[in-house]
Amino acid sequence: MTLFFHDTLTRRKVPFVPLDPAHVRLYACGPTVYDHAHIGNARPVVVFDVLYRLLRHHYPRVTYVRNITDIDDKINARAAESGQDIRELTETTARDFQRDMAAIGSLPPDREPRATEHVVEMISMIEALLAREHAYAADGHVLFSVQSMPEYGALSRLDREQLIDGARVDVAPYKRDPADFVLWKPSAAGTPGWDSPWGFGRPGWHIECSAMSHAYLGKTFDIHAGGIDLVFPHHENEIAQTRCAFGTHAMASVWMHNGFVTVEGEKMSKSLGNFYTVHDLLADWPGEAIRYALLAAQYRAPLDYGRRGLAEARSALDRLYQALRPTGTVEPTTPSEPVLEALGDDLNTPLALAGLHRQASALNRADTDAERREIAGELRASGLLLGLLQSDPEAWFQAGATTGPDEAGIRRLIHARNEARAARDFATADRIRDQLRADGIALEDGADGTSWKRLS
Repeated sequence: MTLFFHDTLTRRKVPFVPLDPAHVRLYACGPTVYDHAHIGNARPVVVFDVLYRLLRHHYPRVTYVRNITDIDDKINARAAESGQDIRELTETTARDFQRDMAAIGSLPPDREPRATEHVVEMISMIEALLAREHAYAADGHVLFSVQSMPEYGALSRLDREQLIDGARVDVAPYKRDPADFVLWKPSAAGTPGWDSPWGFGRPGWHIECSAMSHAYLGKTFDIHAGGIDLVFPHHENEIAQTRCAFGTHAMASVWMHNGFVTVEGEKMSKSLGNFYTVHDLLADWPGEAIRYALLAAQYRAPLDYGRRGLAEARSALDRLYQALRPTGTVEPTTPSEPVLEALGDDLNTPLALAGLHRQASALNRADTDAERREIAGELRASGLLLGLLQSDPEAWFQAGATTGPDEAGIRRLIHARNEARAARDFATADRIRDQLRADGIALEDGADGTSWKRLS
């Protein structure tokens, strides 16, 4: 089966042809660790986790690298503001990020390099750029010379004035050209720094990903992924640095970018009160519902995120788990062809989710235990590609509420209701059932007794 992905560089959906079919290599830009990840940060993690799962299904070996940026001016500013040690801030925030991403069902990457651990490689790349006359040193800085690369701007397709305006940097007097960007800069007292041929300083942001992707994936690799906001200047500059340092025709074969996230129709803003961090959402919603809502739109399209979408995601998952409930924890077998085809067509997750619901409908119509188990195994395998439906159905329905009776209390009330029904005291039995429903607990009476689930 041939996979097709939209390539930002060519603006076309292209067939995926690995450089080495025996070993596919994927890089995605990771977090800058100074604060909790918000829902916009989580979207690329979830989207490219699905990509990683899909590639692993089709190829024998996949190496997925997602970096951690722990050298950055935002980190320095937050540490100064909070009074925290920079190392303590980055370590704590990185752990929080990893925990939150695991809670929404994302696999850890194969490699998760930190910028602070690869400064030597960054210095080596800068030296190569200087030797090839693609960079120059000035006033304690080293800058990339944009005019030394005729193809600069091909990814973003910006003209010269847009490149200068969009660079969002001061036109410093030591620059030869306003569009030139920093590879190395001096470190002031109290900020992180390393000894280098150009003095005590630290790397620019863009050189970090170039050095780390090269260290683990080589000079050229298969897919580079990230948010649409990174196309310029970050990914444009990564391409320039990598190609010019190594003399290659490309950095990555395919460039994939996810769309922006809005919340309730507006850009996220703390002043508007719609700034959702994954950490905060997990207090009220199952991680799987947060993930499902992030996959509800095709990854390149804008996504409007909010509590209505989360409630719809929870209800959709309820329907899927309800279909799986009679079969318990059947092991995943083989994903369905419609789900594979949907994901193979530029990660069409909405179509893949629709495929899960069609499988659930088929499961509900199944006549025999053997047929139910076969369909359930396929449904779980299809869900696994999306990072969904791996929980025990009973655990899904019994988890997630932060108010109302706990599990032991629910079971006591069910026992009391059963005793009332046995004594034909139906008024008491109905009152207990209504009390539980008011607390968000639905009871289901069956041949095997009474089961329960939390309502969305």
